[in-house]
Amino acid sequence: MSKFGTSQSVRRREDDRFLRGAGRYIEDVMPTGSLHAAFFRSPVAHGEITELDVADARKAPGVRAVFTAADLAGKMKNSMAFSTVKNRDGSKGAAPARPVLADGRVRFAGEAIAIVVAESRAEAMDALDLIVCDFDDLPVHTATATGGETIHPEAPGNLAYDWAHGDEAEVTEAFAAAAHTTRLELLDNRIICASMEPRGCVAEWDGTRLSMAYGGQGVWGLRDELAENLGLAPEAVRVTTPDVGGGFGMKGFSYPEYFACAFAARELGETVAWAATRAESMLTDNGGRDHVTTAEAAFDAEYRLQALRIECVSNLGAYNSEFAQHIASNLALKVMPGVYDVQKAFFNVKGIFTNTVPIDAYRGAGRPEAIYVIERLMDHAARQFGQDPIEMRRKSFIPKEKFPYRTAAGELYDVGDFSRVLDRAIAEADVAGFAARKAESAGAGKLRGLGLAYYIESILGDQNETTTIAFAEDGMVELLVGTQSNGQGHETVFAQFLNEHAGIPLEKVRFVQGDSDRIKSGGGTGGSRSVTMQGNSIIKTAREVIEAFRPLAEEELEAASEDIVFEDGAFRIAGTDRTADLIALAETARSKGLTDLLSTTREFTVPARSYPNGAHFAEVEIDPATGRLEVVKYTVVDDFGYLVNPMLAEGQVHGGVAQGIGQAVSEQVVYSEDGQLLSGSFMDYALPRANDVPMMAFHTELVPSTANDIGMKGCGEAGTVGALAAVTNAALDAVWERGVHHVDMPLTPLRLWSWLDGARQAAE
Repeated sequence: MSKFGTSQSVRRREDDRFLRGAGRYIEDVMPTGSLHAAFFRSPVAHGEITELDVADARKAPGVRAVFTAADLAGKMKNSMAFSTVKNRDGSKGAAPARPVLADGRVRFAGEAIAIVVAESRAEAMDALDLIVCDFDDLPVHTATATGGETIHPEAPGNLAYDWAHGDEAEVTEAFAAAAHTTRLELLDNRIICASMEPRGCVAEWDGTRLSMAYGGQGVWGLRDELAENLGLAPEAVRVTTPDVGGGFGMKGFSYPEYFACAFAARELGETVAWAATRAESMLTDNGGRDHVTTAEAAFDAEYRLQALRIECVSNLGAYNSEFAQHIASNLALKVMPGVYDVQKAFFNVKGIFTNTVPIDAYRGAGRPEAIYVIERLMDHAARQFGQDPIEMRRKSFIPKEKFPYRTAAGELYDVGDFSRVLDRAIAEADVAGFAARKAESAGAGKLRGLGLAYYIESILGDQNETTTIAFAEDGMVELLVGTQSNGQGHETVFAQFLNEHAGIPLEKVRFVQGDSDRIKSGGGTGGSRSVTMQGNSIIKTAREVIEAFRPLAEEELEAASEDIVFEDGAFRIAGTDRTADLIALAETARSKGLTDLLSTTREFTVPARSYPNGAHFAEVEIDPATGRLEVVKYTVVDDFGYLVNPMLAEGQVHGGVAQGIGQAVSEQVVYSEDGQLLSGSFMDYALPRANDVPMMAFHTELVPSTANDIGMKGCGEAGTVGALAAVTNAALDAVWERGVHHVDMPLTPLRLWSWLDGARQAAE
């Protein structure tokens, strides 16, 4: 095994520059002398623009231009791309246009109306105050429900889509014949993604070509959208991405600011830069979650799951974001019905428009939402029927002998051994010792609860990925990839693949990502896809490189191909110490003019998706006097298949669980009745802090995937997928004996205290 190959906990190479402050983020790549943009945003959530006067702003000190929708007309397409789902009747979901700059009507507070471009950021911000804008207010609809004032004429009753999967009549019959049924209503609270680095971009126009740098999760989608909106050929647009301080799905989409800045750069012939303030980010970044769900389950006499019926209302915000209609529908469907052996399932989702910021993918993109519902429902059923929640789940697990297993959703789960993983989790979490810990907490006046969630998730996104391996003149080997790191450690992991399969020393690998000129195509990052898709692509490209160099090695070693082996980065005559190093051979190829050997680009497709799964056990303590909840113990046993870098996988799980704890315990977006964001700062929006997250016990019980050559299953979002239900089930367990038989996220002190106080008063 190579010293720094795969399945080893190699430290992240990129951390050295990050810890020294040498990372290059979007504001670090803004050229000196750039013009700066600022956006005039709607102060109201719904209204007709009756006056828009930017004359004084255009005359303000340092201002070079102010553009509105009227200025875009005839020069640029003032609308953004998105996709829709099919309604249950076969028609398409509603597709109202989403403008780059509001034209006539605004539909959420914070919507961009005008862009000011000035010589400094301060001058651009000052000029915003000189814009005169007046509105005729319209009624505001913010509830996650149909009805209210129509926001788009294309969506009467604000119903964007009505999607369904499954045989409703068959499921209805199964419920009628069931020995036991249960029903649960759940809220999945809206969150703000709150990446460490806010969004931003830099647009440059050289007279014929647009260059755009932005902090995102892939470059090709934005390149194509910019080209279409500006009327350019795709090759006339270059999109690059520097280091990115967190994405979590939110940075995987195009936003109005990127198109407005590109337009301004072309109009002015100068570089235009924009970086969001934290307040802007909280107001305008795509949000996540925000579902209201009614879930039902039917069981036989032995409490084995027989059928599921789930109806969900999904808030889309004011417009369709790029993938918004798919999140609660098609993507949640990927993991319906979780890890359970049930073929009768009906899943209905209604998407609605509201006068709030658009919603799209957030870490997990549909799978955390789906698993939260299923695992809360299974726990609720166990309590209702007086069954052990752990063993009741086990009864309905898909048995390992049934794999590969075609789910009720049509997904093909390749492998799994859920009982084995669960047994390991029970042992590692010391479930047997919980009663003693509960008694100890009670002695301190605390309520202690134990919660389980057994999750499964599906890798998403394109199943193909592109790799280029190029030998540079300075002796470095360039590895160009189609994914985009947002902090996950790709630079290290992908170099490990190249080291393992081509013997290239890690210090000789130059990592290149996020450049639409240098990299032919790619799927970007999202849906836990990166290492599985890119890793398989790197391995296969490396094999082709080795075979391409073999004839030159035969020539240099003066030996026949059957006598030569490749190992540790060199061709070797078997049984001798005569070798030809691959990097040295590249220099030989260069000297001989064999330039076709110096760069190899290949695109490979992974034949099927894989399905990470695992068990999360959370333990919480609640102070009944104050309602404060603390997550005091957390244990994860994951099946990620083959692990490339166990240390980085553990880090991904830690981060995912922390985000799950944040949503479960403290995070919630709140709008006023008139559509104003009330949780628009970190004074009002409670991200988890370090002392809110316990040390986590992380273990793996690996069942290699059969869906790809590596045997990987992905790990980027697993922590969040499992954490929501584990923590919330633990909270319910803690308060159950006090008469509180339902809880919803977020589990804030006020809400928990109110539920406990209400139960106390009801019992008196």
